[in-house]
Amino acid sequence: MMQTLVLIKPDGVRRNLIGEIISRCEAKGYSVAHLVKLEPSRALLAEHYLEHEGKPFYEALMEFMLSGPVVAIALEGERVIEGFRSLAGPTEPTLAPPGTIRGDLGRDWGTKVVQNLVHGSDSEESAARELAIWFGRV
Repeated sequence: MMQTLVLIKPDGVRRNLIGEIISRCEAKGYSVAHLVKLEPSRALLAEHYLEHEGKPFYEALMEFMLSGPVVAIALEGERVIEGFRSLAGPTEPTLAPPGTIRGDLGRDWGTKVVQNLVHGSDSEESAARELAIWFGRV
């Protein structure tokens, strides 16, 4: 069974959208294999966002992701990686279509970095790497 990492970012946790986001995943037919709510360390986030280190938005992204608890989910199901990314919608919430998590629940808050509620792995390789970072060997 394929797995992907889903993160409910600090804005989603702050806005009490954990249940809504998980419900949408389950309604789509995916299962929660593992779930943890935690305050991520800078080291964990630095490993997760390694490919963005040095980019202009990196520090603002780190600041945002350190601003509160995160819910990390190992979500599983057939074609779950592409399925969750479709369910989440485009990264820019203003342009995300209705019916997606970001389109229905997100918006531009005028912050230094886009706060778009969720993260989902973009490939099988990324999913394996990210799941190992957040859950060890799942």
